Amino acid sequence: MKTILVPTQNIAAMKPALEVAVLLARRTGAYIEGFPLRVAIPPYVVAELSAGFTLDAYDSQREEETSELRRLFETFMQGHGIPAAGTTEESPSFGWFAAAPDDDSFIGSRGRAFDVTVMSRPGADSTSLHQRAVEFGLFESGRPVLLAPPAGAKQIATNIMIHWNGSTEQARANAFAMPLLHLADRVSVLTVAGGQDVPGPSADDIIRQLRHNGIAARPVRVKLGDRDTGEAVLDAARAEGCDLLVKGAFTRNRLRQMIFGGATSYIMEHADLPVLMAH
Repeated sequence: MKTILVPTQNIAAMKPALEVAVLLARRTGAYIEGFPLRVAIPPYVVAELSAGFTLDAYDSQREEETSELRRLFETFMQGHGIPAAGTTEESPSFGWFAAAPDDDSFIGSRGRAFDVTVMSRPGADSTSLHQRAVEFGLFESGRPVLLAPPAGAKQIATNIMIHWNGSTEQARANAFAMPLLHLADRVSVLTVAGGQDVPGPSADDIIRQLRHNGIAARPVRVKLGDRDTGEAVLDAARAEGCDLLVKGAFTRNRLRQMIFGGATSYIMEHADLPVLMAH
């Protein structure tokens, strides 16, 4: 994971996302690229909603907002000892993509050129722009999204838990996580008895595959009890002292998850550790 994309917004949840991006970059020697995450507003909407507010004034305001986002990103990187790319041969380093359009779906396109996209996890107070951006990252980039918890993190990828549920999505998440699994001091493969599994290989099969790849994974098995699957997963990760959870995203139909809930939705809303997700 040598390239990290960080969509940048002026929100309180931006700080933990930047913290996690820096932790990961230091762990892997990565390049971090920021870009301004904004929603496109057609000119006729601006004209209709803002009487007496000219398009020139609107464009000027947007430029100021973009400059502020860049200052936020670059100041954080410099304050944490990350140099600008091209100023040194050392790694990690950072850069800024100024040509990003006003389009929240851009994250799905730009993310294809990066090993991982880092964002804060959605919460009860998240904007619709942020929630859509997470979904575009998961469904359109073809790459994993690393979600930062609200409190940030002190370390990452030293003690990793994989939630194995037999699914294609989880297999993809595992594959994307391989560079980090090789770095980890400890890797566990969790199964939740009575949880939301699908037909597929067993956890023992996955542990054997990981061991053939030089990763000394160990099994962890818990019972669902009266909990949701997502709650059981987070409880297990907390009990094991993990600093990264690897989770396939939306194994169940996304609409079904929105209506009835699901492990992905629960973990997205409640995780207190970084979560690497892939669809």
